[in-house]
Amino acid sequence: MALDTSAESPVPVRTVLQLVGGWIGRLGRVWVEGQIAEYAVRGNAVFLTLRDPVAAVSVRVICTRQVFDAAEPTPVEGARVVVFARPDFNANRGSFALTALELRAVGVGDLLARLERLRRQLGSEGLFSAERKRALPFLPRVIGLICGRGSAAERDVLENAARRWPAVRFRVEETAVQGAFAADEVTDALRRLDQDAEVDVIVIARGGGSLEDLLPFSDESLIRAVAACLTPVVSAIGHEQDTPLLDYVADLRASTPTDAAKRVVPDVSEQLALIGQLRDRARRVVTGWLDRETAWLQAISSRPALADPVREVERQSERVDALLQRTRMSVSASLERGGDDLGHTKARLLALSPASTLRRGYAIVQHLNDGVVRGAAEVDPGETLTVRFAADQLTVTAEG
Repeated sequence: MALDTSAESPVPVRTVLQLVGGWIGRLGRVWVEGQIAEYAVRGNAVFLTLRDPVAAVSVRVICTRQVFDAAEPTPVEGARVVVFARPDFNANRGSFALTALELRAVGVGDLLARLERLRRQLGSEGLFSAERKRALPFLPRVIGLICGRGSAAERDVLENAARRWPAVRFRVEETAVQGAFAADEVTDALRRLDQDAEVDVIVIARGGGSLEDLLPFSDESLIRAVAACLTPVVSAIGHEQDTPLLDYVADLRASTPTDAAKRVVPDVSEQLALIGQLRDRARRVVTGWLDRETAWLQAISSRPALADPVREVERQSERVDALLQRTRMSVSASLERGGDDLGHTKARLLALSPASTLRRGYAIVQHLNDGVVRGAAEVDPGETLTVRFAADQLTVTAEG
């Protein structure tokens, strides 16, 4: 319960520490998992620093030599252990520690099971999805390299990259690659390189090792840092059979550090050969196109219309003259036939005309109302009639 205190009625330090110790004591005995960052043996007591596998948190653990030696195999720095401990608070010093009653080393099977659970958890969050992986630049300006100090992995990457592209530049971050501090150091180096604008790709390289040696590269904090990285990351951890969780989240997984150098840096001799091949292909394509166009021009120029343009004009002129002559002949023949037809028609009209009959001595007798008299019965006695001749006419009176 809270203390009733004020500036006028404070409580002494011992009272506060005794209460804190009482509260911690209520926690009871617990099983705790962690990684041994360091330990020291002093007489019959062993003092360990137990580090959280994910967060940057640690706690002091005290146990007897008998408890420490009873663990199989014997714990070493960097090993993962499970501790059955009692929380203790030293009121005189104001310090907190765990008193270990039992210490168990985490076996390979347990580690694999834990890594598999972590892999499934991170995979369900989408950290391993292929959609978020980025392509590596063709020729990076600067390559960031995270590796051990003076390691063979560093030498393999630098030498193979320089052999393939002599002008390649590296920014090397040497860190611990195994042990309790490896994950934190690698994560810090990764963030520094990611913030460098000149670095186009980051390679995390380490040689082979046991499952315990490669545990830092399956650390959850490191995996999340790689996933949040803006720069493409290449994982080159161990050998082909080694698969830390870093391989799943990296944008590219290389089987070895040497393979990482080959995947990140192009081979200058191969690129020059490729350029030569492409130039030859381009030359063949252009030459073939020019040959086809030249043959087409030659075929076009050999045609009569282009070989002798004047001759074609003359030929067309002769054709026009022939057509004009044919047109004139056709029109003349048509006119002649039309004239003949007109003459024949005129002659028939003249032959059938009443005037022609009248000129042969015939006359037409008409009533005054212009009706033609066709018989004597149609004429009344004393009726005035008109007699029409070819040239003139006269008026007569019928007597009977």
